[in-house]
Amino acid sequence: MTTGIGFRDTDRKTSELLEDILHSIKGEHITLRDLLAMMGESGLLLLCAFLSLPFLFPVSIPGVSTVFGAGIVLISAAITLNRLPWLPRKVADRRLESGKLRPVLERGVTFLRRIDRFFKPRYSGLTNGAAMNRLNGLVLMGAGLLLMAPLGLIPFSNTLPGVAILLMAAGISQRDGLVVLGGYVMVVLTIVYFCAIALLAYSAGRSFNLFG
Repeated sequence: MTTGIGFRDTDRKTSELLEDILHSIKGEHITLRDLLAMMGESGLLLLCAFLSLPFLFPVSIPGVSTVFGAGIVLISAAITLNRLPWLPRKVADRRLESGKLRPVLERGVTFLRRIDRFFKPRYSGLTNGAAMNRLNGLVLMGAGLLLMAPLGLIPFSNTLPGVAILLMAAGISQRDGLVVLGGYVMVVLTIVYFCAIALLAYSAGRSFNLFG
């Protein structure tokens, strides 16, 4: 029998909830399985928001975009299907250095705290209902895939999908349809940006071949 997932409404701000999780990180290493255990099944959206924080600013921590991006994709799939997430051991148990991760997470929480006061329940059509849950889950999954794209050396290649994920996850959890819509816009901007990069790379390759 498949167990559905549930999301608890809360009056607390997303930044406060994520700060609690940040203070719960102990030891030299942290894994995705540890974070999921801290938040529980009703904290899946919160976990997606948390996993997006390191990408709000340029980071160079090996393996973070792959592990966190894969985690977001799989958790989003669970949200879409209304099932508990399945995480492969290679993703769930990949150890990341807490000492390197904590400072960027703290910066992300600080950034979120500045914009958190603008979140409020509105445009409920974008956050309520099974159909919208599935659509929002699919968009989150797409943003996670964009985050995993091997373009780490290109400016904003992680930041744009990271912001999209944060807006989507925080907007859904706070029932703020306007913020969710902002997440949709960021996903579109990310796709446009990646297409522009691909076009420039293609044009540069053709020019090189012509003059080579």
